[in-house]
Amino acid sequence: MELREKILSSYVAFEDSVNINSDLHEIRTKALQNFEKLGFPTKKLEAWKYTSLNSILKEDYSIFPDRDASVEFADVKKYFIHEIDSYKIVFVDGKYSSFLSTTTHDGKDVCLLSAAFSKEKYKPIVEKYFNKIAKQDNLTSLNTAFATEGAFIHIPKNVEVEKPIQIINFTTGKEHATMLQPRNLIVVEQNAHVQIIERHQNLNNNAVLTNTVTEIYTDTHATVDYYKIQNDNNEASLVDNTYIEQQKESTCSVHTFSFGGNITRNNLNFYQKGEHINSILKGITIIEGKQHVDHHTLVNHIEPNCESHQDYKGIYADRSTGVFNGKVIVEKEAQKTNAYQQNNNVLISDKATINAKPQLEIFADDVKCSHGCTIGQLDDQALFYMQQRGIPKKEAKALLMYAFANTVLESVKIPEVKKRITKLIANKLGVNIGFEL
Repeated sequence: MELREKILSSYVAFEDSVNINSDLHEIRTKALQNFEKLGFPTKKLEAWKYTSLNSILKEDYSIFPDRDASVEFADVKKYFIHEIDSYKIVFVDGKYSSFLSTTTHDGKDVCLLSAAFSKEKYKPIVEKYFNKIAKQDNLTSLNTAFATEGAFIHIPKNVEVEKPIQIINFTTGKEHATMLQPRNLIVVEQNAHVQIIERHQNLNNNAVLTNTVTEIYTDTHATVDYYKIQNDNNEASLVDNTYIEQQKESTCSVHTFSFGGNITRNNLNFYQKGEHINSILKGITIIEGKQHVDHHTLVNHIEPNCESHQDYKGIYADRSTGVFNGKVIVEKEAQKTNAYQQNNNVLISDKATINAKPQLEIFADDVKCSHGCTIGQLDDQALFYMQQRGIPKKEAKALLMYAFANTVLESVKIPEVKKRITKLIANKLGVNIGFEL
């Protein structure tokens, strides 16, 4: 049975396990009907022209993995960023792990999405924000239909969260192949501030397909600083759908670090709904073998006097493939917009591939918009110069690649995250970058 048919036939059993009388049931049903109509995306779609899911859709995934799985802290300790004190929301095979999590109730709400749906305290917030900006395309509809758990983060007005929040999704791999549908809802109210670190990690060598959706609402004067660390093993594939709505004078930044995994697709969408908004999208991709990473970004400038800054760096080795499709839309009313988009790529193998498509759609006449894309190789002259100064060729290459990616690292605001990413980059490049940040 093909995966699409298996998913559709499994929905009846899924309904038996959830409350069909809840407000969510109608949303789920419509989403399933939409997925039934659209199916999985194919390369016939312009947005998926360079990314095929065929190889991973052949697996016989468990749609409802065994939720009784547990892991020991010692086995997953290395995936946490321990150098910083943080709140932790941890899921194992899609189920919340109270043993591995550390949450709080002191002036901020960090809990489970399922709890938010059932508690009267959170119902007005969930009803106002859940599934309101998520575009109901193929895979977002699939997630909406089947998602039962995820992180619910609500930061009330004027609250600055003093510690970062780590959201970590572990997959035990006890099933032959596992499919997960995490759903996160993050609401940051007026003048509030939060930092979030997100990670997905397969603990086995069995196949995993994670289709995740995150909705982030950033209210007036609010600040969201979000980091995605993607360094999974080669049996894990990820489709990450993130939708962000910003109100006036807010700032939201998303840094995406893509180093591991089989196929990774990042759909990152910003909608600016007020004046004097700043949207920041940055990423580093370093992959090898037959890995495939696809970044699709959208910034929709709707109101005047706003900014957006995109800066994506890619380093591709062996037969790896990268995709960057960045779109900026400036509506007619969005005068005085300042939109910057840059994508730079280095191919360190003749068989590596990068497909880049920067796009600007401008309907206003008083704007500053730029986009640029470069594809090249390491500077042989700089490499020769470094070797002449006694630096071995391997280390010289690594230092050049690190310097190439460093403009993205410079904007990371959590020192411990910057150190962790630097170590991951060093591991990917096969050298020791021996300096403190």
